[in-house]
Amino acid sequence: MQVRRKRLVAWVTAGVAFLGVAALTPLAAQATDASPRVVGGTRAAQGEFPWVVRLSMGCGGALYKKQVILTAAHCVDGTGATTGITVTAGVVDLQSSKAIKVKSTFVFQAPGFDPNTMANDWALIKLAKPINLSTLPITHSTAFDKGTFTVMGWGATSEGGGQQRFLRKAKVPFVDDVECGNNYREQGDPFIDSDMICAGFVDTGGVDTCQGDSGGPMVRKDSNGKFIQVGIVSWGEGCAEPVFPGVYSQVSTFARAIDQAAGSLP
Repeated sequence: MQVRRKRLVAWVTAGVAFLGVAALTPLAAQATDASPRVVGGTRAAQGEFPWVVRLSMGCGGALYKKQVILTAAHCVDGTGATTGITVTAGVVDLQSSKAIKVKSTFVFQAPGFDPNTMANDWALIKLAKPINLSTLPITHSTAFDKGTFTVMGWGATSEGGGQQRFLRKAKVPFVDDVECGNNYREQGDPFIDSDMICAGFVDTGGVDTCQGDSGGPMVRKDSNGKFIQVGIVSWGEGCAEPVFPGVYSQVSTFARAIDQAAGSLP
């Protein structure tokens, strides 16, 4: 069964097909959808999440280094040089005259990424020049993989809805791998415990990432009260549905590989 990328919106940029997932139904539709948006959230304040960015193919991402964006593998089309992606940063209003816009120079898609199972769903984008904004640290420990998380994005606020002009945010609780995995496997969807972390309201639904949010960060506060990235918007069944919480790439699993790949980008 094809995993539905609920966070993806289908875009074609500079002749390259990119995905934007919006919950399994197109968070998990194909590797050509890639856009989910935050459902049940509120508008974010300017400067609240200085490291979050919007990608021109309809995905989100986070400033991992001043010149490197961390996003989802399903948002990009393989590894190689490309100037076809524009990163918008520094604003919550995508139409703001103060927006920082920088082109890509290279994309690194995680080795072993599988669009059918969503395994290894992470990627890095090298920028043409550094962006002088705060970066978002990634967790290297599973100690932060529980609790209440914050998600954000410019994606749809309802399944199949339009993309947003203003950044939105929401809080979602951790969902145990056993419960989340069993719910998805019962309907034939793949779920990889070591690769994936779930968050949402299993009983009621109502709050989730959606189409256009793919690749964006899921964060929480660390022991020093600073935001740290624990997940990457990946896939799900629809948007904000009961029983099926959002599924995110588990950053702690890939942290070392992300660090190594970032250090070797051309």
